[in-house]
Amino acid sequence: MIVITDTISLSDDEIEERFVRSPGPGGQHVNKVETAVQLRFDAAHSPNLPLEVYARLRGLAGRRMTRDGVVVIAASRYRSQERNRQDARDRLVALIQAAAIPPKQRRPTRTPPASKRRRLETKKKRGAVKKTRGRVADHD
Repeated sequence: MIVITDTISLSDDEIEERFVRSPGPGGQHVNKVETAVQLRFDAAHSPNLPLEVYARLRGLAGRRMTRDGVVVIAASRYRSQERNRQDARDRLVALIQAAAIPPKQRRPTRTPPASKRRRLETKKKRGAVKKTRGRVADHD
């Protein structure tokens, strides 16, 4: 059981982990040991994930979510399989926690009359300065 928030927790059978060979340099060890983790979580069909959290998760996950609603996280940062596994799980938890926070409601505000007045006054002053510019007349 993975606890995300007070109300959201995922069971271990909802997460599928596949171990693959890690990319990059590493010598003989990396060529024969599968240390990278590919974690898959079917968010679209998860009974423990509320619809509004799923909708926000869809936007936050971006390219990490497939069209079918499966979140795919690849972790190959560490050399150990267990540390990569924990890293992938931590990243999934952080992603769902971010999606669980409801967005702050925007309260529409009006521009104060004093700032409108100040803006118009500076525009008038600037216009007056520009109006005095022009061709220099010859006085011979």
